[in-house]
Amino acid sequence: MKNARFLAASLVFLSLTCLIYWIHAAFFRVDVVFYSALFDGVLAVVIAGLAIWRLHVFAIFGSFEKLQMVLIWLLTAYGLAISVPTVLDRSLSFYVLEKLQQRGGGIQQSRFAEVFTQEYLKEHRLVDVRLTEQLQSGTIRIENGCVHLTPIGDRLASFSRFFRAHLLSKQRLLLDSYGDDLVDPFRHSNTAVDYLCR
Repeated sequence: MKNARFLAASLVFLSLTCLIYWIHAAFFRVDVVFYSALFDGVLAVVIAGLAIWRLHVFAIFGSFEKLQMVLIWLLTAYGLAISVPTVLDRSLSFYVLEKLQQRGGGIQQSRFAEVFTQEYLKEHRLVDVRLTEQLQSGTIRIENGCVHLTPIGDRLASFSRFFRAHLLSKQRLLLDSYGDDLVDPFRHSNTAVDYLCR
């Protein structure tokens, strides 16, 4: 009996999450896709949580079980926010599939760098999207046409570099060979650049 009611409540939660997400995406402004989807999921958790605490049909569950349900739903909302809209919004892999479909199913491999730099950046307004995300996250600030790291951004960049250098695979497959190029992607970076802020 409890299992059936838990599954029914969870289906209601998932339906509510999808409905709230759709309403938010269709009728309201969104600053950052991930934060928006996460907010939608948390809102669905709050509504579903209130329902299981208020409705008599869920009196079969104790307070601890209800708390567990809410925690499961919070984790589900987080997983959904990352795994569906955020991945689709950010994924270069999905872009490759969509671009291949748009171009009739095939693109010359030697021209993919051109596709990424001349089409992907423009079509997805990639620079604007990523700068907006970083501004909303508090990791950068823009002043007088210069983008600067905030202290939070500096700490995140240090963590990312540490993780990349020490905890990413040193033998990663890139097309037809294994290597450690992405452990230190700046290894062969041009040191003489003219775009720094003075």
